[in-house]
Amino acid sequence: MLQKSYYGKVKMIYIDPPYNTGNDSFVYPDNYSETLDEYQRRTGEKNEAGFLNKQNLWKKNSKESGQYHSAWLSMMYPRLYLARNLLRDNGVIFISIDDNEATNLKLLCDEVFGAENFVSQVVWQRSKKGDSKLIANVHEYILCFVKNRHLALNNGNWRLPKQGADQVLEKYAELRSRFGAEHETIRAEMQAWFKQLAQDDPRKAHKHYNWSDERGLYFAADFAGPDDGRASRPRHEIFHPVTSKPCKKPSTGWRWDEEKTKWAMAQNPPRIHFGPDETTIPTRKSYLFEIDSEPYSSVFYQDGRSATLEVEELVGKGCFPFPKNTSVIGDLVKLVTLPGDIALDFFAGSGSTAQSVMDLNLEDGGNRQSISVQMPEVLDEDSEAYKAGYRTIADITRARIDKVIAKLKAEHPDKTDDLACAQFTLAPSNFKVWRGDANSAQALREQLQLFQSAEKQATGTQDQPAQTAMLAELLLKHGLGALGVHAISKPTDMAGVTVYRVLMPDNTIMLLCFDPYTETLKTDIVQAKPAQVVMLNSCFAGPKADELLSNLQLELAGLDIGLTVI
Repeated sequence: MLQKSYYGKVKMIYIDPPYNTGNDSFVYPDNYSETLDEYQRRTGEKNEAGFLNKQNLWKKNSKESGQYHSAWLSMMYPRLYLARNLLRDNGVIFISIDDNEATNLKLLCDEVFGAENFVSQVVWQRSKKGDSKLIANVHEYILCFVKNRHLALNNGNWRLPKQGADQVLEKYAELRSRFGAEHETIRAEMQAWFKQLAQDDPRKAHKHYNWSDERGLYFAADFAGPDDGRASRPRHEIFHPVTSKPCKKPSTGWRWDEEKTKWAMAQNPPRIHFGPDETTIPTRKSYLFEIDSEPYSSVFYQDGRSATLEVEELVGKGCFPFPKNTSVIGDLVKLVTLPGDIALDFFAGSGSTAQSVMDLNLEDGGNRQSISVQMPEVLDEDSEAYKAGYRTIADITRARIDKVIAKLKAEHPDKTDDLACAQFTLAPSNFKVWRGDANSAQALREQLQLFQSAEKQATGTQDQPAQTAMLAELLLKHGLGALGVHAISKPTDMAGVTVYRVLMPDNTIMLLCFDPYTETLKTDIVQAKPAQVVMLNSCFAGPKADELLSNLQLELAGLDIGLTVI
């Protein structure tokens, strides 16, 4: 269903798959000498109906297995291949991994995404110290690939705001509004403010940005050329604006040639900072507003313990070991997405990616969508999560997302009106499947009789009525994905009949109806002027059912309204 609805639409994928430490469980048991289906039936992992027995869904991939690496790679390959299909042409995938499979994963991604689309193998230091008799491992990796390197490069620089830069710029704007062009006064005020700020958090001080002019705060950066022994370094004259005498030159020459220096001097104000007289070497102005962001580093430190505390506050102590930090994932989302983009995590775990997207939307006012996919891996009955009432990892994922939504709505009611999450569970189709092997006249007659109604006998529940389940399936099969969320939650009434209204990506309307058809309903449909109408064959009942359907088809076709009957 994801392939149908989101093919080529996802901007970023982040996944934290099993690291294959020898204790991981994942779905891919195989003996490599017979088909997987044959092997599973022979060993009792599948029942006679062909379904996996629950106790055999997840098996540890022991290091003693002869196919230890093969089993893990065979599990990952189809998932990465499908992930590539989901990515936009300028899309990005980040994969967390450790030393157990980092090398193999890199080779696998080279095959799936192309070696030319490799970006970096980021080193994440999760701890300052470790416990080992040899070398303490305190890091893991985040592997980064793009779908198309050329398009990713043309999509803008991947940069993150400098720590505290926004705060400094806001302070400077406040001082400019108070003191105008009195730059010496502004400098003194900024220095005093920096001193106070550094006591709270030295990283946010930016204390070297204490000069200012009409263009803003700047740092008097080095104007000397690097000491590389080159005699050809620019050594032209630069005249002091007050004394009109040549300024002192650095021993290594200037960083800029004469043409660029003339350009810098011609700017208003000049982009070169001079001392009190010509005896001081001039410096260049490096403005804070121009470098208030920095490239994402391939090595960073972030304590992993904070993530555990964050999850425990939401879903309970000990319920989910080793969750990922929302701050780390949030930086990745911020790095490569715009406010309207889609992020996907198909090893959702505790739901860290979903929370990161919600937090970032709150921060910058964006409307990014997040898709979390988690298989319902059954929890051990002795686990803390099971004791807390959870039965699968998917239960934990959903619980965390729900609690984050409730928390954000309580704390920021004015910014979270539309914050919601729709949950879909993989299940058999709500519609009958046409048998392609029916090759006799009698079998075809039976099929035709059976398909007088395409839907199966209603099997809805109080939480999910049969109509809701059918609606969700049809919207997904039409490739509409999350667009159906509002249609499911807010049905409308037309001529006394329940109708689901969906706003399509091209701003046209689709109407879906599963209730009995009436002539009055046709009138309301015509007035609504949708682009598409979807109904069940069983909506047309009675002795004139075929006539009613034919008349509706002809009338809607004349109005350029599409009608799909299932």
